[in-house]
Amino acid sequence: MQPEDSSVRAGYVLRKLLGLLPAGWRDTAYNYLVLTRMDRPVGALLLLWACWWALWLAAMDFPPWKPWLIFTLGVFVMRSAGCAINDFADRKLDAQVRRTRARPIAAGTISPGAALIVFAVLLVVAFGLVLLTNPLTIKLSFGGAALAALYPFTKRYTHLPQVVLGAAFGWSIPMAFAAVSNHVPPIAWLLFLANVVWSTLYDTEYAMVDRDDDLKVGAKSTAILFGELDVPVIGLLMATFLVAMAMVGHRALLGWPYWYGFGAAVVLLGWQLRHIRQRERSACLEAFRNNNWVGLALWIGMALALAIR
Repeated sequence: MQPEDSSVRAGYVLRKLLGLLPAGWRDTAYNYLVLTRMDRPVGALLLLWACWWALWLAAMDFPPWKPWLIFTLGVFVMRSAGCAINDFADRKLDAQVRRTRARPIAAGTISPGAALIVFAVLLVVAFGLVLLTNPLTIKLSFGGAALAALYPFTKRYTHLPQVVLGAAFGWSIPMAFAAVSNHVPPIAWLLFLANVVWSTLYDTEYAMVDRDDDLKVGAKSTAILFGELDVPVIGLLMATFLVAMAMVGHRALLGWPYWYGFGAAVVLLGWQLRHIRQRERSACLEAFRNNNWVGLALWIGMALALAIR
């Protein structure tokens, strides 16, 4: 049994790779990979695109290989750490929610203590990567670690956990600017705010999948807060995100390739808004996953625009 939102393709690849291990280790290894969401790579990709936007804008070209490698690896490590602590915090709630009841801690295949160890080990690895950068980036990293640890517990006390998630997901943006240029200019904070809005809208789409279960178990989310106005508010968030990304393109003096990527993002977001209008669970999950292409389109446009400057 695997979580409802697992990627069939990713799960197949993981099973094939784990076939290289001794038979007695395969199920345990697979459970740990599910704990760290390796069966759902779209979440890591959503972080990656925002991080790469920042790296390319900070360098105004292809970034130096060292920060590029550090931050690319760091995205996957920190996302995995965040998933481990999230499942620890939600271990009782997950067992009562249809989409998450098969997650390893909720299903009893991994202990809460083991998940905490995974979280701690991944944080040490992430901090080791940060130590390869500069003092400003190291200082900023503590804010990112705090946001990652705080997010899983916010859904008990506020209807805005998606906003906290957006801040946690976007914290790589000021860190990337600091690592490449040793300062964080205003455009970095504009990009950070754009990413908070984007993360809030796509995680609200994700939260719409669980809304009925969350209401039963007492969890909070923006999907519950917005209620019947969820689709119009998501549309407003999309418009705000696009305005912010247009401002980023204008301030960075990005050329026509960026605006083609921007146009593709407009079309993709429009498709999402139309797709979720009936609020069907599967449609909301598809719309969430579609944001991977939004991030990719904007990054391709940005990279090409900087390459031809």
